[in-house]
Amino acid sequence: MSQQINLFNAGFKRQKNYATTRTMAAGLGVLVLVLVVASVLANIGLATLEREAAVVKADLAAREARRTAVTATFVAPRKSETLQQELDQTSVQYRNLQQVAAILDQGEPGATRGYSAYFRAFARRGIDGLWLTGVTIQGSGEAIGLQGRALKASLLPGYLNGLAGEAVLRGKTFGQLQMTEPKAPPKAAAADGASASEPAAAPRYVEFSLQSAAAGEQAKAEQP
Repeated sequence: MSQQINLFNAGFKRQKNYATTRTMAAGLGVLVLVLVVASVLANIGLATLEREAAVVKADLAAREARRTAVTATFVAPRKSETLQQELDQTSVQYRNLQQVAAILDQGEPGATRGYSAYFRAFARRGIDGLWLTGVTIQGSGEAIGLQGRALKASLLPGYLNGLAGEAVLRGKTFGQLQMTEPKAPPKAAAADGASASEPAAAPRYVEFSLQSAAAGEQAKAEQP
């Protein structure tokens, strides 16, 4: 009987060494080449970005220069004094109209009909020998003042009675009366040598002033 004995041991087999100097040099060369290529590509990209940044910066500088030039050539319009005065006058008129509108909105007696009714009443009650020289109306007719002249003082009672019949003057009495005779102007010396001491002719009229009062105020004034 025969028997084979295998004396081969794999551990004693010679192993190949791949990490040789030549292999390491080749790998290092490939790594260096990759780094060089990456650096070149990065430099190319950076140069491109720098050129684009330079173009944008130049465009921005050109726009800023144009803006500065336009701002320097722009002249702000001067404020017109005439226009400002017109605006101020318009504002004053507007405020006055607002005040008038407020008075009309209150609905006070006489405030919405104006003053024409008073003047029509004075015209209707005019008499010969008496004429008005001034009329004063306060507010919406709370107080009325008349100034005028008459050839005779006796014409005043008839004139006042006529005014009392007007609807617009109803409830008002002219209780304050002042009557004066105007002074005659000094007579100038005549050219033919007449005496300068000759008295001047007196005016042929009297001046009067009337002031109205409401009926309630007149009653209070008559109370002791």
